[in-house]
Amino acid sequence: MMDYNFTMIKHCSLLFILLLLPSCAGQTVLGGGSDVSVVSTAGLPEPTRGDLLSSNRPYLIGPFDKLKIDVFGIEDLSKEVQIDASGRLSFPLIGVVEASGLTPGELADEIEGRLQGRYVRNPEVTVNLEETVSQVITVDGQVDKPGLYPVIGRMTLMRAVATAGGTGEFAKLNDVVIFRTVDGKQLAGLYNLKAIRRGNYGDPEVFANDVIVVGDSQARRLFKTIIEASPLITTPLIILFRR
Repeated sequence: MMDYNFTMIKHCSLLFILLLLPSCAGQTVLGGGSDVSVVSTAGLPEPTRGDLLSSNRPYLIGPFDKLKIDVFGIEDLSKEVQIDASGRLSFPLIGVVEASGLTPGELADEIEGRLQGRYVRNPEVTVNLEETVSQVITVDGQVDKPGLYPVIGRMTLMRAVATAGGTGEFAKLNDVVIFRTVDGKQLAGLYNLKAIRRGNYGDPEVFANDVIVVGDSQARRLFKTIIEASPLITTPLIILFRR
C-alpha cells in the first residue's frame, strides 16, 4: 500500500510540474537528477549560425554539395560542379572560388563579378543545388525508411517524418524526440505527432544536424518518467543536458 501511494504521489508531482512549466521561467530538474533538466515547453529553439556553419535559412553551400552552374548564352561555361572538402570549386577562366558558406545567389554574384568585362561582357549566372550531403537530418525509430535526409529550404517535423516514408503501423506517435545542439548546448525535445495533427500546437521546424527519433528507441528513456506520468504529451517538452 505504501509503495502504491508513493508511486501516485510521484506521478501527481510530475503532472503538477508539467502544468506549471509554461509559466515558470526557471529550470526544473527532471526526476530529481543532476544531469538533465526541463527548460521549456515552448519548443526547441533554433540553432545559431555557429551551431550550424553550413545550415541556415537561406541555404548555405557546404563541402561535397553538387551544383548546376549556368552562364546564360555560353554553353561551354554551363556545367555541374562538386564542392571539394575544403569548400572550394574550380570554374573555367576564373579558377578557384571559395563557395562554402555562400548562398547559391551569392555564389552566382561572385562568378558574375569575376567573369565581368575580362571574359564576358554582361554575364548572367544562375546556381542551383543538385545534391547535398552537408545539410542533413537523421530520422530514426519507427519510420518506414530510417536514414539521412537532405534539408533544403524550410522543413518541419511532419515533413521530415513523411520524407522517411511515414511512421510504422504501431509507431508511438506521442513520444517523438528531436535532438539538437543550440549555442553549444545539447537539447532534446519531446513532441506528439497526434497533437500536432490535431492542431494542438504548431509543426516545429527542423534543421540540419537534428536527430529525430520516432517512438520505441533508447531515446525515449530520457523522457520515460514523464511519459509514464502523462501518456498524452499535448505540448512540447524540452530538456537540457547539463555537463
